[in-house]
Amino acid sequence: MTITLDGSSLTIEKLVAIARNGERVELAPAALERIKICRAMLEEKLAAHETMYGTNTGIGEFSEKILSDEQVKEFQKYLIYNHAAGIGDPAPIEYVRGALAGRINVHAHGNSGNRPEITQTFIEMLNKGVTPVVCQKGSVGACGDLAPMSQMALLLMGEGEAFYGGERLPGHEAMRRAGIPVPGLQARDGLAAINGSNLLTAMSAIHIYEMERFLKQAEIAAAMSIEALLGNLKPYTAKLHELRGFKGAVASAKNIMKVVAGSDLTTGKMKTKVQDAYSMRSTPQVIGAARDAIAYARAQVEIELNGVGDNPIYVPELKLTLTGANFQGSPVSLPMDMAGVAMTMVCVLSERRLNRLTNPALSVGLPDFLTPNPGFYSGMMLSQYTADMMIVENRILSAPASIQSIPAAADQEDFVSMGMNTAIKNGQILDNAYGVLGIEFMAAAQALDFRQFTPGKGTQKAREVIRKHVAHLDVDRPLYPDHNTMKMLVKLGEILEEVEKEIGKLE
Repeated sequence: MTITLDGSSLTIEKLVAIARNGERVELAPAALERIKICRAMLEEKLAAHETMYGTNTGIGEFSEKILSDEQVKEFQKYLIYNHAAGIGDPAPIEYVRGALAGRINVHAHGNSGNRPEITQTFIEMLNKGVTPVVCQKGSVGACGDLAPMSQMALLLMGEGEAFYGGERLPGHEAMRRAGIPVPGLQARDGLAAINGSNLLTAMSAIHIYEMERFLKQAEIAAAMSIEALLGNLKPYTAKLHELRGFKGAVASAKNIMKVVAGSDLTTGKMKTKVQDAYSMRSTPQVIGAARDAIAYARAQVEIELNGVGDNPIYVPELKLTLTGANFQGSPVSLPMDMAGVAMTMVCVLSERRLNRLTNPALSVGLPDFLTPNPGFYSGMMLSQYTADMMIVENRILSAPASIQSIPAAADQEDFVSMGMNTAIKNGQILDNAYGVLGIEFMAAAQALDFRQFTPGKGTQKAREVIRKHVAHLDVDRPLYPDHNTMKMLVKLGEILEEVEKEIGKLE
């Protein structure tokens, strides 16, 4: 299926399809016409020597320097050279593809002033699998992701590097092999290619997609642990949460009850406590709060994906040039900081249920540390240590980046979003979260193996999937292969997919 980029209909799911699954893209015909109209206006203004930031002036601290006609022709090349100043390992290909898609969608509005050839070249790069090599570190998330976006723009001059056909190649060679003409840069083209927070936004979109899947899995894991701990199910009644009014909590409670449907615990015949610990009965409120935070972040990211993130911005119908700060990453950085905190919070809750499963004082009759021969064997005692370490790392990573501004460009750019730091650390938070939840899944499956009752249909299916990959822990063995297997299982979402096949889609 070809995805049409028109400036206003790019969703997180569409971006993931382009970035991760290689879906083809096309530019809406109306968008191409808007780009042409805007470019014609810009060329009129250039001919009239109207002062336009970054087009016939310098940039940043040099914005007051007016360029000659001859300098205008060469300036965009040196602008890209100067800004291609990142550092570190290449960003994953899916992040870079997502940034390219986001930049095309900005151009589709027809407010950036670039030549159509620039946008069309980015489209060809996506469709033919030419992905610029981009150092992930270097952007401060204001004036756009200038350093990484400039590495992308180098290919517009046949320079830089790119991944193509599984190889890392010089940019000109990758473009030649793919059959993509190199358009070169003329007035405004370079700045129009880089002046938005497109990489951090693409990363955030992909992270939101993964976070939402993670929370559904967190609800499945919670349901398994609650069943294994013989939990009182009243706290997961949807009506309870509807009376308070938080949408995330209502959805979370419904999902938990959907997973445990068919369990002997739902009949009321099994003895349960009047009230369980907070780590059990507060689960819908806590995961629900995370759901609400991530829903807000999703809304902000999708506004950014479909907005005009550039500077200057041209308004052809008014013959107007507007200089401002629509590149500023704070509208994404702030909610994504909160999304990272939400993930860490859910991991803390998961570990507390893990503690109840393994702690003989709290496990409601389960074997000590979930081993049939405690004392001689230690069972899953050390699994908790591993989860604890990752949670502490996530707590450190949850410090917000959006308040960490350091001024740049001789204080001309004296407040920046540091949104790239947010995006990078959210990737690390997610990586740890997969491990923490994987360990809870493993412990919950182990605990259910010891129970003599019929679990819910969703719970049973989740345990079946886990048992396809990790055997019951009868005799102590090195657990790191199991931990890594479970981490990958959560990352890939197989438990979620199989449970939803069994009981229907979760909310």
